[in-house]
Amino acid sequence: MPRPALKLISEAQMQAGERQIPELAAKSGHAAYKLALATTGAVVVKTSKGELVERRADGSSKLIKALPPGKRVKVGAKLKRAKPDNAA
Repeated sequence: MPRPALKLISEAQMQAGERQIPELAAKSGHAAYKLALATTGAVVVKTSKGELVERRADGSSKLIKALPPGKRVKVGAKLKRAKPDNAA
């Protein structure tokens, strides 16, 4: 069976589509979070305002642990994995 011809789009159309990616990703992530709570009836563990929290489908939340502040990294910096202390 022959393949259908590809539809060519302009550079402007491609850039317009790419600009929508962050918004679509945010909406998809939020929808997946709500679906996980609704379908499992269990809890979702997530970070919120520097804390690890347990969220329930009824909207309640419980603090699990306060997290240490994140480390700022400059754009373009190359990170190296630290070797474990017990490495020989």
